Amino acid sequence: MTEQIATLGQLLDAAGTTWRAFDIGRHITKLDKKQFLAIEETKIPYPYPLAGHAWLAIQFWDVKASKEPYVWFLKFPLDEQSRLVSASRDHFANMVIEALGTEITGENAEGKLDNNPYVFTPNANKLAAFNAQVKCLLKQSASQYYEYAQLYFSGKLGFDNWQSVAVQGIADFAMRLDNDNNLANLQAAWGQLPVEVLQPLSAMLEHVAIEPVFAEQLLAYGLNAIENKDDIALVAALRSLSKTPAQGLTAQLVDAVLRSDMNTQSDVLLTIAGRCFSTLEDPERLHVFMDCCAHHTEIEQLFVSIFTDLVAIPSIRPHLLGLLRKENRSETLARAIGRLFS
Repeated sequence: MTEQIATLGQLLDAAGTTWRAFDIGRHITKLDKKQFLAIEETKIPYPYPLAGHAWLAIQFWDVKASKEPYVWFLKFPLDEQSRLVSASRDHFANMVIEALGTEITGENAEGKLDNNPYVFTPNANKLAAFNAQVKCLLKQSASQYYEYAQLYFSGKLGFDNWQSVAVQGIADFAMRLDNDNNLANLQAAWGQLPVEVLQPLSAMLEHVAIEPVFAEQLLAYGLNAIENKDDIALVAALRSLSKTPAQGLTAQLVDAVLRSDMNTQSDVLLTIAGRCFSTLEDPERLHVFMDCCAHHTEIEQLFVSIFTDLVAIPSIRPHLLGLLRKENRSETLARAIGRLFS
């Protein structure tokens, strides 16, 4: 049995399941099966590494049974080139086969992988966002908390009465902006939302491909936050804009940050690296960004940790390595790069 199974895809196919895979390290991003197979066969690097690992959600269900889908949240180490360490994946697959055989969806499967070293539990925001996104994909109704969240964002409860709004309700609302009047209500409410709602909401919107019309509003809000030196509002704008198809607007906000005197704030820099990383595929912007990181003085390891994070991302890696050889660097950036190798 184990001899024919070389990949997780094969394991899931052999068990007769329908399945899909998502990256959930940075954004929740569906990985198509061809891409996932190429990752598993180490033909391509993992596209969204985080802290040296691939963070995956694999959702699968037995075609014959009408039960809810199962989900494995899995964390696998990556090598220096961000390719999957196959031995870890094989170890996991063998553990599954030993514990469950190919009966990975039956009653027997419950709790059998609880102590598996590759299984992890996402944080509450990520879990809520994933649950909400999956319900949309499966065309299922939202959780019981959704209607109350809709009522809240419509303004009918008063924006100060946020205490009874559940995180899962905020996630369901964020994933369903094209339903009912949700987008229009959110646009009207945005400027009045208290920080207690703004923070979990932006943690949901970072997984949503928001419409350009709302992205333009968020850009204006972010520019205003820079003027007012409001780092909480700025981080919320950056996170919320990070997955919009209108990436030109995200880039405009990042550029405005890098030109401003908020360009050495650790939360802001970490948000750009962690969430708006695709804007750093531009070599010039990346240069300016790394220069800002080098000028950051509060946290000594910030430059090193951001460099280590970004150099693992395949679409950014060549530009960042190119920066090491670049002539016209500031003295501060040159020193910070020197410290990486000392």
